[in-house]
Amino acid sequence: MSLPLLLLIFAGAGVAIWIAGISLSNQTDVLSTRLHLGSALGGLILLAVATNLPEIAIVASASLSGNVGVAVGNILGGIAIQTVVLVVLDIAGVRGDRPLTYRAASLVLVLEALLVVAVLAVVITGTQLPADLIAFRLTPGPVLIAVLWVAGLFLLRRAGRSLPWHESGQAPDGQNRPRGHKRDHTEQQASAKGTSTTKSALIFTAAALVTLLAGVFLESSGDAIADHIGLSGVLFGATVLAAATSLPEVSTGLASVKHGDYQLAVSDIFGGNAFLPVLFLAATLLSGKAVLPQAQNTDIYLTALAMLLTLVYAAGLLFRPRRRVGRMGLDSLVVLTLYVLGLAGLFAIAT
Repeated sequence: MSLPLLLLIFAGAGVAIWIAGISLSNQTDVLSTRLHLGSALGGLILLAVATNLPEIAIVASASLSGNVGVAVGNILGGIAIQTVVLVVLDIAGVRGDRPLTYRAASLVLVLEALLVVAVLAVVITGTQLPADLIAFRLTPGPVLIAVLWVAGLFLLRRAGRSLPWHESGQAPDGQNRPRGHKRDHTEQQASAKGTSTTKSALIFTAAALVTLLAGVFLESSGDAIADHIGLSGVLFGATVLAAATSLPEVSTGLASVKHGDYQLAVSDIFGGNAFLPVLFLAATLLSGKAVLPQAQNTDIYLTALAMLLTLVYAAGLLFRPRRRVGRMGLDSLVVLTLYVLGLAGLFAIAT
């Protein structure tokens, strides 16, 4: 196909993911509320899967076609760029004279950030293991990542109920209403429109199928575009492809911030980032190869960059910067600067 046609397909798939992602997020809120999943383990898993369906589709498609480089780059690049989504929310969504992390400050969110860092540390460890250390299409790294993620969800669920700190770890002068009230608002709107639970489940399924199909088109057209313009699979997966699959997080995050649910907006980003490395387990099963030991220097570099960006926001949640510079908090400014410098370093390594 010609480059203009490939770009058209890529853009169309991106638009489909944006629209379907919004519907997917809304129906996840409705189903979680009506089925009383809330912050239970099932609700956290449902939310993590729903918000990362584009990445799931891309990883599955790339792994089955043997293009593991795109899968790895999309996962690790996706974590870095989804962290930068918080910069977008800080600039475009937060109103008033206080930045995002000042409003969202909570020890539970700090724990979520630490889970992201812990999972990424295992990713780096897994890259150093021998490639022939595989049995039953499984390798130690992805298995340990999955176990750590599930254990982290149990701990976060417990922390969400109560922490042995003053005000259960909630900072003063933060958001006015409790975390998750945006989901209740979405469910109330659905009830007012007469949307039944069955209809909500059908919409969720349809949106999921559209997202998965669009993700496949995004990966295949993106891979061809990268070949046309001479860009490596890792660079394309970590930048353009990762940005396209982060569109639903931007829209849903802006909706949460608009309703004053700052903690939910940050939690959705950290939760999705902690889940993304679990997809290495799927990539290993589908490709039949030890994925992590095949990681390139760029992959390890992206992992370290994602850890650094996450830790900056963890510090912001603890120190709660009050000033806004260019409509963003100081932590968001640091994250944006580090990401731009990080991309420059990534291109230097890859070329």
